[in-house]
Amino acid sequence: MKIIDLRSDTITRPSAGMRKAIAGAEVGDDVFEEDPTVNRLQDISAEIFDKEAALYVASGTMANEIAVNIHTKPGDEVILDRYCHIMNYENGAAGFLSGVNLYPIDGINGIITAGQVEKAVRHYPLASPESALVSIENTHNYGGGTIYPIKEIRKISKIALDNSMKRHLDGARIFNAVTATGIKPDEYSRNFDSVSFCLSKGLGAPVGSVLLGTKDFIREARRIRRIFGGGMRQSGIIAAAGIYALENNVERLIEDHENARTLAEALNTSKTFHVELRLQQTNIVIAEIKNPENSAEIISEKLHSIGVPAFPFGDNRVRFVLHLDVSKADIKEACKRITTNFD
Repeated sequence: MKIIDLRSDTITRPSAGMRKAIAGAEVGDDVFEEDPTVNRLQDISAEIFDKEAALYVASGTMANEIAVNIHTKPGDEVILDRYCHIMNYENGAAGFLSGVNLYPIDGINGIITAGQVEKAVRHYPLASPESALVSIENTHNYGGGTIYPIKEIRKISKIALDNSMKRHLDGARIFNAVTATGIKPDEYSRNFDSVSFCLSKGLGAPVGSVLLGTKDFIREARRIRRIFGGGMRQSGIIAAAGIYALENNVERLIEDHENARTLAEALNTSKTFHVELRLQQTNIVIAEIKNPENSAEIISEKLHSIGVPAFPFGDNRVRFVLHLDVSKADIKEACKRITTNFD
Protein backbone atom coordinates (compact mmCIF):
# COMPACT_ATOMS: atom_id res chain seq x y z
CA MET A 1 0.00 0.00 0.00
CA LYS A 2 1.41 3.36 -1.00
CA ILE A 3 1.72 5.84 1.87
CA ILE A 4 0.17 9.20 1.00
CA ASP A 5 1.72 11.34 3.71
CA LEU A 6 -0.32 14.46 4.49
CA ARG A 7 1.17 15.34 7.87
CA SER A 8 3.09 18.37 6.60
CA ASP A 9 4.59 20.06 3.54
CA THR A 10 7.99 19.79 5.25
CA ILE A 11 8.31 16.10 4.33
CA THR A 12 8.93 16.64 0.61
CA ARG A 13 12.04 15.13 -0.92
CA PRO A 14 14.25 16.80 -3.52
CA SER A 15 13.24 16.07 -7.10
CA ALA A 16 15.70 14.79 -9.69
CA GLY A 17 16.15 18.31 -11.03
CA MET A 18 16.78 19.68 -7.57
CA ARG A 19 19.30 16.94 -6.79
CA LYS A 20 21.14 17.79 -10.00
CA ALA A 21 21.29 21.46 -8.93
CA ILE A 22 22.63 20.41 -5.53
CA ALA A 23 25.30 18.18 -7.06
CA GLY A 24 26.52 20.94 -9.37
CA ALA A 25 26.52 23.77 -6.86
CA GLU A 26 29.55 26.03 -6.71
CA VAL A 27 30.51 26.62 -3.08
CA GLY A 28 32.68 28.76 -0.83
CA ASP A 29 32.74 29.80 2.83
CA ASP A 30 29.48 31.57 3.61
CA VAL A 31 30.65 32.90 7.00
CA PHE A 32 33.18 34.89 4.96
CA GLU A 33 30.34 35.72 2.51
CA GLU A 34 32.25 33.85 -0.19
CA ASP A 35 29.75 31.17 -1.19
CA PRO A 36 28.58 32.21 -4.69
CA THR A 37 25.47 30.01 -4.62
CA VAL A 38 24.32 31.35 -1.27
CA ASN A 39 24.99 34.88 -2.48
CA ARG A 40 22.92 34.23 -5.60
CA LEU A 41 20.02 32.82 -3.55
CA GLN A 42 20.10 35.90 -1.34
CA ASP A 43 20.21 38.27 -4.31
CA ILE A 44 17.32 36.49 -6.03
CA SER A 45 15.26 36.59 -2.84
CA ALA A 46 15.94 40.27 -2.24
CA GLU A 47 14.89 41.07 -5.80
CA ILE A 48 11.66 39.05 -5.53
CA PHE A 49 10.63 40.87 -2.35
CA ASP A 50 12.15 44.23 -3.31
CA LYS A 51 14.28 44.37 -0.16
CA GLU A 52 17.83 45.68 0.03
CA ALA A 53 19.38 42.45 1.27
CA ALA A 54 18.72 38.89 2.37
CA LEU A 55 20.30 36.22 4.56
CA TYR A 56 20.08 32.44 4.17
CA VAL A 57 19.47 30.73 7.52
CA ALA A 58 18.92 27.20 8.74
CA SER A 59 15.21 27.41 9.56
CA GLY A 60 12.10 29.53 9.79
CA THR A 61 12.42 29.62 13.56
CA MET A 62 15.95 31.00 13.25
CA ALA A 63 14.79 33.65 10.76
CA ASN A 64 11.93 34.76 13.01
CA GLU A 65 14.03 34.80 16.16
CA ILE A 66 16.83 36.79 14.56
CA ALA A 67 14.23 39.37 13.53
CA VAL A 68 12.72 39.47 17.02
CA ASN A 69 16.16 39.94 18.53
CA ILE A 70 17.12 42.83 16.26
CA HIS A 71 13.79 44.65 16.47
CA THR A 72 13.57 44.54 20.28
CA LYS A 73 15.53 44.89 23.50
CA PRO A 74 15.08 42.78 26.66
CA GLY A 75 11.82 43.63 28.40
CA ASP A 76 10.07 44.78 25.21
CA GLU A 77 6.84 43.27 23.96
CA VAL A 78 5.85 41.64 20.67
CA ILE A 79 2.21 41.82 19.56
CA LEU A 80 1.01 38.78 17.61
CA ASP A 81 -1.79 36.26 17.15
CA ARG A 82 -2.27 33.77 20.00
CA TYR A 83 -1.85 30.75 17.72
CA CYS A 84 1.00 31.96 15.51
CA HIS A 85 4.25 30.06 15.00
CA ILE A 86 6.43 32.38 17.12
CA MET A 87 4.03 32.01 20.04
CA ASN A 88 3.47 28.25 19.88
CA TYR A 89 6.06 26.40 17.84
CA GLU A 90 9.44 27.99 18.62
CA ASN A 91 9.99 26.56 22.11
CA GLY A 92 9.71 29.90 23.89
CA ALA A 93 12.72 31.17 21.95
CA ALA A 94 11.65 34.83 21.99
CA GLY A 95 11.89 34.95 25.77
CA PHE A 96 14.86 32.60 25.99
CA LEU A 97 17.02 34.28 23.35
CA SER A 98 15.85 37.89 23.39
CA GLY A 99 14.24 38.42 26.79
CA VAL A 100 10.98 39.76 25.37
CA ASN A 101 7.35 39.35 26.32
CA LEU A 102 4.73 38.14 23.86
CA TYR A 103 1.32 39.85 23.82
CA PRO A 104 -1.10 37.37 22.23
CA ILE A 105 -4.25 38.60 20.49
CA ASP A 106 -7.21 36.34 19.75
CA GLY A 107 -7.47 36.56 15.99
CA ILE A 108 -10.16 34.96 13.86
CA ASN A 109 -8.65 31.91 12.16
CA GLY A 110 -5.25 33.42 12.86
CA ILE A 111 -6.05 36.85 11.46
CA ILE A 112 -5.71 39.80 13.83
CA THR A 113 -6.99 43.26 12.94
CA ALA A 114 -5.45 46.70 13.04
CA GLY A 115 -8.03 47.68 15.67
CA GLN A 116 -6.89 44.84 17.91
CA VAL A 117 -3.26 45.81 17.45
CA GLU A 118 -4.00 49.43 18.29
CA LYS A 119 -5.74 48.43 21.53
CA ALA A 120 -2.83 46.16 22.48
CA VAL A 121 -0.15 48.84 22.17
CA ARG A 122 1.29 49.77 25.57
CA HIS A 123 1.45 53.52 26.10
CA TYR A 124 3.04 53.54 29.58
CA PRO A 125 6.53 52.02 29.28
CA LEU A 126 7.49 53.11 32.80
CA ALA A 127 4.95 50.67 34.22
CA SER A 128 4.62 48.03 31.51
CA PRO A 129 6.59 46.44 28.68
CA GLU A 130 7.18 48.69 25.69
CA SER A 131 5.37 47.65 22.51
CA ALA A 132 8.28 47.29 20.10
CA LEU A 133 7.22 44.86 17.39
CA VAL A 134 4.11 43.51 15.68
CA SER A 135 4.42 40.22 13.84
CA ILE A 136 1.94 38.44 11.60
CA GLU A 137 2.02 34.99 9.98
CA ASN A 138 0.85 34.75 6.36
CA THR A 139 -0.42 32.21 5.50
CA HIS A 140 -1.48 31.17 8.98
CA ASN A 141 -0.74 27.55 9.80
CA TYR A 142 -3.04 27.04 12.79
CA GLY A 143 -5.78 29.01 11.09
CA GLY A 144 -5.77 26.45 8.29
CA GLY A 145 -3.64 28.19 5.69
CA THR A 146 -5.68 31.37 5.88
CA ILE A 147 -4.47 34.44 3.99
CA TYR A 148 -4.16 37.87 5.57
CA PRO A 149 -6.18 40.43 3.59
CA ILE A 150 -3.73 42.92 2.11
CA LYS A 151 -5.92 45.83 3.20
CA GLU A 152 -5.68 44.68 6.82
CA ILE A 153 -1.93 44.26 6.51
CA ARG A 154 -1.63 47.87 5.36
CA LYS A 155 -3.74 49.05 8.28
CA ILE A 156 -1.66 47.07 10.77
CA SER A 157 1.50 48.48 9.22
CA LYS A 158 0.22 52.03 9.67
CA ILE A 159 -0.70 51.42 13.30
CA ALA A 160 2.78 50.08 13.93
CA LEU A 161 4.46 53.03 12.26
CA ASP A 162 2.24 55.49 14.11
CA ASN A 163 3.41 53.92 17.37
CA SER A 164 7.12 53.68 16.42
CA MET A 165 6.96 49.89 16.29
CA LYS A 166 8.82 47.55 13.97
CA ARG A 167 6.94 45.14 11.69
CA HIS A 168 7.85 41.52 10.91
CA LEU A 169 6.21 39.13 8.47
CA ASP A 170 6.56 35.43 9.22
CA GLY A 171 5.99 34.45 5.61
CA ALA A 172 6.90 30.78 5.95
CA ARG A 173 4.19 30.01 3.38
CA ILE A 174 3.96 33.46 1.78
CA PHE A 175 4.22 31.98 -1.71
CA ASN A 176 0.99 30.08 -1.08
CA ALA A 177 -0.66 33.45 -0.43
CA VAL A 178 1.00 34.92 -3.53
CA THR A 179 -0.20 32.06 -5.73
CA ALA A 180 -3.73 32.09 -4.33
CA THR A 181 -4.29 35.85 -4.53
CA GLY A 182 -2.08 37.04 -7.37
CA ILE A 183 -0.64 39.66 -5.00
CA LYS A 184 3.09 39.95 -5.67
CA PRO A 185 5.66 39.31 -2.93
CA ASP A 186 6.84 42.94 -2.92
CA GLU A 187 3.27 44.14 -2.33
CA TYR A 188 3.31 42.20 0.91
CA SER A 189 6.90 42.95 1.89
CA ARG A 190 6.72 46.74 1.56
CA ASN A 191 4.53 46.76 4.68
CA PHE A 192 7.24 45.19 6.85
CA ASP A 193 10.71 45.99 8.14
CA SER A 194 11.66 42.33 7.90
CA VAL A 195 10.29 39.30 6.10
CA SER A 196 11.07 35.60 6.40
CA PHE A 197 10.04 32.80 4.07
CA CYS A 198 10.62 29.07 4.11
CA LEU A 199 12.21 27.05 1.31
CA SER A 200 11.58 23.64 2.86
CA LYS A 201 7.77 23.64 2.99
CA GLY A 202 5.67 23.96 -0.16
CA LEU A 203 8.68 24.95 -2.25
CA GLY A 204 10.19 21.52 -1.68
CA ALA A 205 13.80 22.32 -0.74
CA PRO A 206 15.40 20.08 1.90
CA VAL A 207 16.40 22.81 4.36
CA GLY A 208 16.52 26.54 4.96
CA SER A 209 14.72 29.86 5.12
CA VAL A 210 15.52 33.38 3.98
CA LEU A 211 15.36 36.56 6.07
CA LEU A 212 15.05 39.94 4.30
CA GLY A 213 15.36 43.60 5.24
CA THR A 214 17.62 46.60 4.82
CA LYS A 215 21.37 46.24 4.36
CA ASP A 216 21.95 47.41 7.93
CA PHE A 217 19.37 44.94 9.25
CA ILE A 218 20.92 42.02 7.38
CA ARG A 219 24.42 43.02 8.50
CA GLU A 220 23.21 42.73 12.09
CA ALA A 221 21.24 39.58 11.24
CA ARG A 222 24.46 37.95 10.03
CA ARG A 223 26.05 38.70 13.42
CA ILE A 224 23.04 37.39 15.38
CA ARG A 225 22.90 34.28 13.19
CA ARG A 226 26.47 33.51 14.26
CA ILE A 227 25.60 34.10 17.92
CA PHE A 228 22.68 31.68 17.58
CA GLY A 229 25.05 29.06 16.13
CA GLY A 230 23.75 29.41 12.60
CA GLY A 231 26.91 30.29 10.71
CA MET A 232 27.26 27.82 7.83
CA ARG A 233 30.25 27.16 5.62
CA GLN A 234 29.88 25.53 2.17
CA SER A 235 26.12 25.92 2.35
CA GLY A 236 25.80 26.54 -1.37
CA ILE A 237 25.04 22.83 -1.63
CA ILE A 238 21.69 23.35 0.08
CA ALA A 239 21.20 26.92 -1.15
CA ALA A 240 21.22 25.53 -4.70
CA ALA A 241 18.06 23.63 -3.83
CA GLY A 242 16.50 26.91 -2.69
CA ILE A 243 17.32 28.57 -6.01
CA TYR A 244 15.83 25.63 -7.89
CA ALA A 245 12.70 25.84 -5.70
CA LEU A 246 12.19 29.54 -6.41
CA GLU A 247 12.68 29.03 -10.13
CA ASN A 248 10.54 25.90 -10.52
CA ASN A 249 8.17 25.28 -7.62
CA VAL A 250 6.25 28.50 -6.98
CA GLU A 251 3.60 28.49 -9.70
CA ARG A 252 2.82 24.82 -9.15
CA LEU A 253 1.60 25.60 -5.58
CA ILE A 254 -1.83 26.12 -7.11
CA GLU A 255 -1.96 22.35 -7.66
CA ASP A 256 -1.61 21.84 -3.91
CA HIS A 257 -4.47 24.28 -3.33
CA GLU A 258 -6.67 22.41 -5.80
CA ASN A 259 -5.83 19.07 -4.20
CA ALA A 260 -6.60 20.53 -0.77
CA ARG A 261 -10.04 21.62 -1.98
CA THR A 262 -10.68 18.15 -3.39
CA LEU A 263 -9.74 16.56 -0.08
CA ALA A 264 -11.78 19.04 1.96
CA GLU A 265 -14.89 18.32 -0.09
CA ALA A 266 -14.37 14.57 0.26
CA LEU A 267 -13.92 14.84 4.03
CA ASN A 268 -17.26 16.62 4.24
CA THR A 269 -19.02 13.62 2.71
CA SER A 270 -18.01 11.65 5.80
CA LYS A 271 -19.93 11.65 9.06
CA THR A 272 -16.60 11.77 10.89
CA PHE A 273 -15.17 15.07 9.62
CA HIS A 274 -16.26 18.64 9.00
CA VAL A 275 -14.24 21.21 7.06
CA GLU A 276 -15.31 24.85 6.87
CA LEU A 277 -15.02 25.22 3.10
CA ARG A 278 -15.22 29.01 3.13
CA LEU A 279 -11.87 28.98 4.96
CA GLN A 280 -10.25 26.58 2.50
CA GLN A 281 -7.83 28.95 0.81
CA THR A 282 -4.48 27.26 0.31
CA ASN A 283 -2.78 23.90 0.93
CA ILE A 284 -3.79 23.21 4.54
CA VAL A 285 -7.01 21.41 5.43
CA ILE A 286 -8.23 21.52 9.03
CA ALA A 287 -10.91 18.92 9.72
CA GLU A 288 -12.96 18.99 12.90
CA ILE A 289 -14.00 15.64 14.34
CA LYS A 290 -17.75 15.55 14.80
CA ASN A 291 -17.99 12.83 17.44
CA PRO A 292 -16.38 14.05 20.70
CA GLU A 293 -15.66 10.44 21.67
CA ASN A 294 -13.15 10.24 18.82
CA SER A 295 -10.07 12.21 19.74
CA ALA A 296 -7.65 13.59 17.21
CA GLU A 297 -5.11 11.00 18.33
CA ILE A 298 -7.52 8.12 17.72
CA ILE A 299 -8.52 9.42 14.29
CA SER A 300 -4.89 10.07 13.35
CA GLU A 301 -3.96 6.51 14.25
CA LYS A 302 -6.74 5.19 12.03
CA LEU A 303 -5.66 7.46 9.16
CA HIS A 304 -2.13 6.16 9.54
CA SER A 305 -3.41 2.58 9.40
CA ILE A 306 -4.98 3.19 5.98
CA GLY A 307 -1.85 4.82 4.62
CA VAL A 308 -2.95 8.45 4.86
CA PRO A 309 -1.02 9.92 7.81
CA ALA A 310 -2.28 13.28 9.08
CA PHE A 311 -1.37 15.44 12.05
CA PRO A 312 -3.46 15.71 15.26
CA PHE A 313 -4.07 19.43 15.70
CA GLY A 314 -5.55 19.80 19.16
CA ASP A 315 -8.11 17.59 20.86
CA ASN A 316 -10.66 17.41 18.06
CA ARG A 317 -8.96 18.63 14.90
CA VAL A 318 -6.77 16.93 12.33
CA ARG A 319 -4.52 18.78 9.89
CA PHE A 320 -3.87 17.58 6.35
CA VAL A 321 -1.22 19.41 4.29
CA LEU A 322 -0.86 19.06 0.54
CA HIS A 323 2.54 19.30 -1.13
CA LEU A 324 4.45 18.56 -4.32
CA ASP A 325 4.95 14.87 -3.47
CA VAL A 326 1.18 14.33 -3.59
CA SER A 327 -0.30 14.11 -7.10
CA LYS A 328 -3.91 14.43 -8.19
CA ALA A 329 -4.01 10.64 -8.48
CA ASP A 330 -2.65 10.34 -4.93
CA ILE A 331 -5.27 12.65 -3.51
CA LYS A 332 -8.00 10.79 -5.38
CA GLU A 333 -6.77 7.57 -3.78
CA ALA A 334 -6.54 9.24 -0.35
CA CYS A 335 -10.12 10.46 -0.65
CA LYS A 336 -11.25 6.96 -1.62
CA ARG A 337 -9.56 5.39 1.40
CA ILE A 338 -10.96 8.00 3.79
CA THR A 339 -14.55 7.82 2.51
CA THR A 340 -14.39 4.02 2.55
CA ASN A 341 -13.03 3.71 6.10
CA PHE A 342 -14.79 6.63 7.83
CA ASP A 343 -18.57 6.68 7.80
